[in-house]
Amino acid sequence: MSDVVTETGLARIAAAFDAAKGDGRTALMPYMMGAFPDEATAAAVAGAYADSGADLIELGIPFSDPLADGPTIHDADTKALASGATFEKALAACEAIEGRVPVVVMCYANMVLKLGVERFADRIAAAGAAGAIVPDMPLEEATEMRAALDAKDLALVPLVAPTTPQDRLERIGDAARGFVYIVSTTGTTGERKELPAELRDLASRTREASTVPTAVGFGISTPAQAAEVGEIADGVIIGSRLVRAVGEAGSPEQAAREVSAFLSEVRYAVSR
Repeated sequence: MSDVVTETGLARIAAAFDAAKGDGRTALMPYMMGAFPDEATAAAVAGAYADSGADLIELGIPFSDPLADGPTIHDADTKALASGATFEKALAACEAIEGRVPVVVMCYANMVLKLGVERFADRIAAAGAAGAIVPDMPLEEATEMRAALDAKDLALVPLVAPTTPQDRLERIGDAARGFVYIVSTTGTTGERKELPAELRDLASRTREASTVPTAVGFGISTPAQAAEVGEIADGVIIGSRLVRAVGEAGSPEQAAREVSAFLSEVRYAVSR
């Protein structure tokens, strides 16, 4: 890892959202699966994301039981693991872009606990990450994890969902670092034809409950949907649509071209 990254992870996340806001647009945060379908393709995809105007990147670590993920990302998990993916190999995508774009690692709690929270924080910091999302670690059990990341000036990004009660949403907002991840709908990740009508209210209440930015994920799969999210949140997260494109590509170069073309369309949509 080069010494390009000089700001803290928290500062880099804040700067990314501020820069997008200054440009009058929504921050774009594409998701990718680390080491999928192999390390070379993942590195190419990370570079393509950075080149195509991503403000942040969500980097998934392959896991055998990804309970928050739908068929597309679950399949990518399975294939990556079958090809020999590991935590270290997945982090190589973060190291490949050398701090050009803030990377937030998405990792399930089992892997964090197996490593130990301090070792996990040390390793993602060394890879140049700006923070982490641990979707199956509830607020009440995240104190030690948050402290370990705080010590490295990294963000532990919490999630809220349509089922989150108001009092709990406010507690999550108070503890949030980096940004709040708004899950647009109940269920798992995956491409959907339309966004739920109640999302606007959830986004509004989340913004009122926290001082950090908000970003919406789960189900956003078209430029038009991304633009719709841009009306109610500070950032938009797109996952399954991009993972599908990578899985269908025949080479690292083709994968990079496919995701670049799609992200260019999304960037235009959220900039209008």
